[in-house]
Amino acid sequence: MGLFGKIKAVLKKTREGLASGLSALFSKNKLGEEFYEGLEELLIGADVSVNTSMEIVDEIREKAIKEKCKDKEYVTGLLKEELFETLDYAEPVELSTPLVLMIIGVNGVGKTTTIGKLANKFRKEGKSVTVAAADTFRAAASEQLSVWAERAGVRIIKHSEGADASAVVFDAISSARSKSTDVLIIDTAGRLHVKANLMEELKKMDRVVKREYPQANYLKLIVLDATTGQNAANQVETFKQAVGLDGIILTKLDGTAKGGFIISLSYESEIPVVFVGTGEKIDDIEEFDAREYVDSARIRRQPVLMIVNSTLSRVKIIFSTLFYHSCR
Repeated sequence: MGLFGKIKAVLKKTREGLASGLSALFSKNKLGEEFYEGLEELLIGADVSVNTSMEIVDEIREKAIKEKCKDKEYVTGLLKEELFETLDYAEPVELSTPLVLMIIGVNGVGKTTTIGKLANKFRKEGKSVTVAAADTFRAAASEQLSVWAERAGVRIIKHSEGADASAVVFDAISSARSKSTDVLIIDTAGRLHVKANLMEELKKMDRVVKREYPQANYLKLIVLDATTGQNAANQVETFKQAVGLDGIILTKLDGTAKGGFIISLSYESEIPVVFVGTGEKIDDIEEFDAREYVDSARIRRQPVLMIVNSTLSRVKIIFSTLFYHSCR
């Protein structure tokens, strides 16, 4: 299955929800205020935030009125473009090497699994990879990461359980620099803002990377469980204030019908989505593409059955897809 197929599959629930909702709107309402109010409710129902939903609908309404357009396909096209522009608002990140990725987030979002997938992805791209087991807080965390590192075929730097996490980061950077490693991926303990000691530890590790490896392309990526929806905004804000964030990694996107939350989250936080998990296997992670996300989540045009009589004795049944029609 190609990238488009994977993204399409994980967005199945979100896509089906939007498609059925838009179909219902088009069947019940003309393109007036009632329709736009319904569209706003539909976006909010897909877990796009209220403020972002209002902005998107206002832009669509303004453009449709300006063009004096009442065509439903045209409005659908406007919705698609507005979703893309909103999701593409945040400045993209560069994955140039030498690259250091610090992977952070709360417990249970899939950080360790994500690191294994990333390590495998970069190695398959021909890059040398080292992972640092800087989660010394959770029992057996380094052993779990070791399993993923072995599966991915990459090196791992680790200390004993309870060791200073910053010391692990320091040793991993020293090793990566001495071996001219392309990518260093740092695992960190899951933490919440109420765990003051762990947040301070994270800040210390951040300082170590900046001090010891200033020439590296250093990115802090937060892993988010897509099933948490808008609640993820609180996590982003907490870590953004603590150490700053450069990007988002989405996991479990296939388990929610409210995948729209990432549109408003990325837009309002000005943090781009960098990677998305597309399944449970080690190869199931891809770089995020905003255009593909919107295309995969769009309302599906229904095939139109066309009957063409070429002769009195022969009838050909041809299925064609209804393409975008601009307003005349």
